Amino acid sequence: MSNSKISPSEPVTQLRHIKIVECGEELADFVQLCPDLVFDRARFNYRRATVVRRTVAEMLCKASRSLPPDVRLGVIEGWRAPHIQRRMYLSVWQRFKEMHPDWSDAALRRVVNRFTAPLNPRVPPPHSTGGAVDVMLLAPDGTMLDHTSPYDLYDPHSAPFAALRLSDTARRTRDTLAAALLDAGLTNYPSEFWHWSYGDQGWAYRNSKPNAIYGAIQPPGYCPDPAEDIDAPLEFIDTS
Repeated sequence: MSNSKISPSEPVTQLRHIKIVECGEELADFVQLCPDLVFDRARFNYRRATVVRRTVAEMLCKASRSLPPDVRLGVIEGWRAPHIQRRMYLSVWQRFKEMHPDWSDAALRRVVNRFTAPLNPRVPPPHSTGGAVDVMLLAPDGTMLDHTSPYDLYDPHSAPFAALRLSDTARRTRDTLAAALLDAGLTNYPSEFWHWSYGDQGWAYRNSKPNAIYGAIQPPGYCPDPAEDIDAPLEFIDTS
């Protein structure tokens, strides 16, 4: 597809036109495959998996090895179950509704869709494909490096990779992250500096690929925890 009308928000209305040609690649445990990675702290309260597509896991390993010796790559999450995606969407919706009670549902939907994907059979949420990861850079002791100053960590103004008026320190951190991940083969969703992917529809869209190679997938034998498979927003964990 032509990249003349690429939108940094990668709307579902555009992604749905990208065909998925599933390649059948298996999921792999990134913690086992690359011990140098850090399984970073959760941002929401639920049981997280440590799997991604094998190629993505290998890319994370490569990126980790290329970082400066005093910097570690923290993975917040890779593959995410559909019921967790549904509940995360409800959480983000609720949060923005509280912040902007005067917004219409249409306005809320436009903003919420930038930060978390709705369930859509034609456009599987990126994390449900095993092709997407959320990452941060950490100090050797596990402390998160500065990615957002002068903004607070969860200020929406800090979310775009090219956010305006970032401090020099935050910009250097993002540039270090990008250099490692781009060299490894991952690409960034421009509206979220922490979200990177390969093989999904977002990757195909931002790279003008003819099709995606990863569709929705589940680990073999996966069974949702009934206590988590409920219609309620996830509980947010503030790690700032």
